[in-house]
Amino acid sequence: MRVLIVNTSEKTGGAAVAANRLMEALKNNGVKAKMLVGDKQTGQITVVPLPWKRALKRHFLWERLVIFFHLRFQKKHLFEIDIANSGSDITSLPEFREADVIHLNWINQGMLSLSSIRKILRSGKPVVWTMHDLWPATGICHYARTCSSFRTVCHNCQLLPLNGSADDLSHKIWKRKKQLYHASNIHFVTCSRWLEDQAKQSSLLTGQRISSIPNPIDTRVFCPSDRKEARLHAGLPADGRVLLFVSQKVTDERKGVGYFIDAVNRLADIHPDLAKTTSVAVLGANSEQVCQSLRVKSYPLGYVSDDRMITSIYNSADVYVLPSLEDNLPNTIMESMACGVPSVAFRVGGIPEMIDHRRNGYLANFKDAADLAEGIRWVLLDADRDALRDACLKKVGHNYSQQSVAMKYIEVYNELIALKRYII
Repeated sequence: MRVLIVNTSEKTGGAAVAANRLMEALKNNGVKAKMLVGDKQTGQITVVPLPWKRALKRHFLWERLVIFFHLRFQKKHLFEIDIANSGSDITSLPEFREADVIHLNWINQGMLSLSSIRKILRSGKPVVWTMHDLWPATGICHYARTCSSFRTVCHNCQLLPLNGSADDLSHKIWKRKKQLYHASNIHFVTCSRWLEDQAKQSSLLTGQRISSIPNPIDTRVFCPSDRKEARLHAGLPADGRVLLFVSQKVTDERKGVGYFIDAVNRLADIHPDLAKTTSVAVLGANSEQVCQSLRVKSYPLGYVSDDRMITSIYNSADVYVLPSLEDNLPNTIMESMACGVPSVAFRVGGIPEMIDHRRNGYLANFKDAADLAEGIRWVLLDADRDALRDACLKKVGHNYSQQSVAMKYIEVYNELIALKRYII
């Protein structure tokens, strides 16, 4: 079986990381998998870049310009909206022609347009589309937050000036997606049961096949290691406790960095003795901005792409904190757990499927910085460290191993291939 995984980037962003890991999981389980990307960043021979790099940039710029116009030339929400009005036709590529299954992932920002996807569907090849967020099931947004319009019909979009209109950009793209999905042979896959539930509520996906399969992780890379050696490698203090916060861009409002800062500073005020022996490591772009707001010793680590260095950083930590305000199935929590490090996060999105409260981590009440601080305190002072570690490793091994996830996807591929033969 030959599978072509399509994603905008090879490495940048959670969806790219997940798509790359899926490719490796499939290859390790007998599938000839390749990845087609717009932005190739390594020398991996099974990752193929689009041959039209300049065209990709033009597609990206044209889409942003159209969105910018509809935002009345305001930058706010400019990168929270995607309309897929411009993208590449991949159906002529040899990698596409030789594939038995086309597996779409995050294909925004100039990679594929809705017209490109229509050509893929008309090719007759089975299509799997892994949803890393809600965009395939909405008009233009990736996360609906408090909006419920996607359940009926997108309009009056909150991301557009003056909350849009009845026939605004979100409604126009919603109608195009509705036409695209009609009588299509797509199997949608969500990475969490939470996102599956949201997708099934979308009027765009009524009657479509939707199932939930988590992202995989390579436990040969992300695994426990000696803490002292890890801290030496990561440049973190050998003694004391370390809290960790990770995000591709740590100032991303959706990742809840404000609640993280509030919780850490609350701990410093209420438990000054704990604060004296505790430091914070912040991994991701703009980490210096976060560290400047903390009242404990902190280490801005910047953006790191090397998996082994990232693993050392996780293994340096006593607790990982991610107060996302909306999230699917965060790779970072999975990575932390695979290293035996418990996580503290809000009870939101797909996170409760990962964290079992007070067994392998702590689920704080939504947008409650005081409870987030209590969760951190509980992990550091009250919890059984060995029991938490063992529970983390058991959860990852049972739910997110390469073999477990690969077998579920292979079952989906085989069903689609069999259906295609039946129809023919």
